[in-house]
Amino acid sequence: MGVLLIGAAACMTALILSAWLMTFARWFPIAGIDGKFLVDYKTMIRAHVDYALMALFNLGFYGLGIELPELACWCVAIGGFANPSIFTIAAFDPDFWSKTRWRIFSAASFMITTVGFIWLSVVLVRHA
Repeated sequence: MGVLLIGAAACMTALILSAWLMTFARWFPIAGIDGKFLVDYKTMIRAHVDYALMALFNLGFYGLGIELPELACWCVAIGGFANPSIFTIAAFDPDFWSKTRWRIFSAASFMITTVGFIWLSVVLVRHA
């Protein structure tokens, strides 16, 4: 279950880094880079919020105080970081959604996350 703490720490780190990135992109634009580096500010905000939510999910599952399946925890930790990363990558790549490799990455990420969350949900319902 310790992997949930690692997943939460990774998401919190990405959360802070994305906040700094957006702050500098908005308040301290650099001529020639502004609008070319971070091309979709709104998508970066989506990533930022998603990192926060996934960090909270990881911490929440860990904090329940019940033994959870290790593989399910890995799925939540990996998927919880990968899903917001999709938005992060998309914020820098204007053609993100048309590239096959990113579609495969997105599908794999969503599947891993779905398996983890459903698995932990079943465990929690059975524990109740």
